[in-house]
Amino acid sequence: MKHYAGDRTIDGVQVYVDGVLLPQRTDIAQYTENGFEWSYEGESPLQLAFALLMDHLGDAKAAKASAKPFMKAVVANFNNEWEMTSSDIDLALTALETGGKAA
Repeated sequence: MKHYAGDRTIDGVQVYVDGVLLPQRTDIAQYTENGFEWSYEGESPLQLAFALLMDHLGDAKAAKASAKPFMKAVVANFNNEWEMTSSDIDLALTALETGGKAA
């Protein structure tokens, strides 16, 4: 199971997957030139949502399709520091598919 974590540091925002920086995946879909961000709805949180889903799902089409709802339900609600696992992402995606609110 993968572990994802984000933090706001003196050097800016940092997002890790299993202790390694999470790639922004702008090679597949670029929503912003400003990098990752969270705690609100917008282009930078959308980039983070896409990158998380791309890493988790390994499927660009599925990641693109779910990025905006995942950003609104999950990424926009992250605190300054956050953590989630692959299981958390699966639960959020299931909630979005069934019309429930993601945790």
